[in-house]
Amino acid sequence: MMTGRTVLISLLAFAALSATQAPAQQACAFTPVGSGAVVQVRDGRTLMLADGRELRLAAIEAAPRGRAALQKLAAGRQLRLAAAGAGRDRYGRLSAFAFAGAASQSLQAALLAAGAARVAARVGSRACADALLAAERAARAAGRGLWADPNFAPLAAKNVPRLEAERGHFVLVEGKVLSVHPSGGTIYMNFGRRWTRDFAVAILRRRQKEFAAAGVDPKQLEGRRVRVRGWIEQRRGPVIEAEWPEQIELIH
Repeated sequence: MMTGRTVLISLLAFAALSATQAPAQQACAFTPVGSGAVVQVRDGRTLMLADGRELRLAAIEAAPRGRAALQKLAAGRQLRLAAAGAGRDRYGRLSAFAFAGAASQSLQAALLAAGAARVAARVGSRACADALLAAERAARAAGRGLWADPNFAPLAAKNVPRLEAERGHFVLVEGKVLSVHPSGGTIYMNFGRRWTRDFAVAILRRRQKEFAAAGVDPKQLEGRRVRVRGWIEQRRGPVIEAEWPEQIELIH
């Protein structure tokens, strides 16, 4: 169990993910969920703890060779754990941010900074996403890790054949929103003029207020360049369903 002092240290550590994002981090709520010793690194984001729990590092998608990077950071280490959200994934596994030893940087931030992971579609909140997205952008700009491979570069929204080839894969897509069109219970952000064939982002209309509160109201994005992350689906054309505001970044 965590002592009051350890909980306080964890709170401070999480806030220190990025000093440049301090104002946003003040709004990032999470729940301490104890600690655990790592006995096995299963893949680039999955750890087995000594008490039998399986830990999935929240908020990231691991790179293909991310296991080696996580092995260096976490193998045999004692972790402090903090959940930003429900604390469990749909398979019942513990989902948390993790800090090794007395480190002030989370394993997630360290993996992103090394180019050994990408920020996932779901982080917990827009505020929690800011520092992680900053770490990812810095690694991408420097060409570190997976970003040295052009196959992982953000895809152009206009390149429909390439997007169709990525069906079922987690990708980043960049482009200009040409139109925003509501249809039934869904709002479509269209990146091409052929609505039924070109790339689009689908957002449920009932989630619009949540997106607007996070600064990415789909109605206000027409004509803007954005970066979208998520899993490519093939409907009439390639689509990413945006369930969470942090999936959309404005490109200035």
